[in-house]
Amino acid sequence: MSAILGYVDNTGSEGLAHWQLLKLIKTTAEANGWTTLRYTTPVDGSPRELILRGVGLSGDQQILIGFRSYHNVAADYYNLSCAGFVGYVPGNTFATQPGYFESGVPAHNRRVDYWLVCNAQRIAFGLKVGTPVYMHGYAGFFLPYATPGQYPYPLAVGGMLAGIAATRYSDPAISMPYRGACTNLGMRFVDGTWKNTDCHPWSGWVVAGNAVGNPLTGDWTLRDTGGTYRLLPILLSDIANIYGEFDGVRAVSGFDNVTENTTTIAGVTHVVLEDGARTGFADYIALELT
Repeated sequence: MSAILGYVDNTGSEGLAHWQLLKLIKTTAEANGWTTLRYTTPVDGSPRELILRGVGLSGDQQILIGFRSYHNVAADYYNLSCAGFVGYVPGNTFATQPGYFESGVPAHNRRVDYWLVCNAQRIAFGLKVGTPVYMHGYAGFFLPYATPGQYPYPLAVGGMLAGIAATRYSDPAISMPYRGACTNLGMRFVDGTWKNTDCHPWSGWVVAGNAVGNPLTGDWTLRDTGGTYRLLPILLSDIANIYGEFDGVRAVSGFDNVTENTTTIAGVTHVVLEDGARTGFADYIALELT
């Protein structure tokens, strides 16, 4: 698994910063066992496309994910997207690949700081953009609470926007996918549909007819214990089921905590990142940097 930190701007060989990011995702993925099936680099302003195939942690999977750039100079947005598929047809457009789901991630044309993590089954990242605000993206398998026979293709795709919306990073309404119950998060279910699932700990459950609060926004608000923060798995769930958890992304309390803090647990470093420009107790995730 690989984690890289740094920034891109508009001075590199690819041109605009969001194009630099797309190339960076490609090279990082290839270094971690992914195969590039499509990579286009038009210079006329049309979307650049990247489609990847991964082998998963078992080494024998066929995981299809994609990323692409899209922007509008007049509207001053320069975005990426995360996408997932169930197959790849060379002659099909990006949006007509089998089982397509996509979510946009606002970025920038000049400078973007990034935290990019990649293993053989998923790619996740956080971006620092503009004023600044913090953007998030995830594409690939999550960790299912089921056997491979029960859940053979546990794909999750999440960004900040519903589809490839024409939205600038400064829009205060955009929010990370890890809160769940939003159209910018899709979980590929076993019946072939995409579910916009809830995500605990931001959403609670109903047990025996009673609402169960959650430790971030419900009846109990987490904080540190002597400067040590507990990281909570982010569970893809609904009112009756828990399907699994995100790989390498966890919830963390914002109590006496700030973005870009790091914490090390069992030798693994995590970086704390906020949701957009939000800084409340319940507005932070910890991204595993290994």
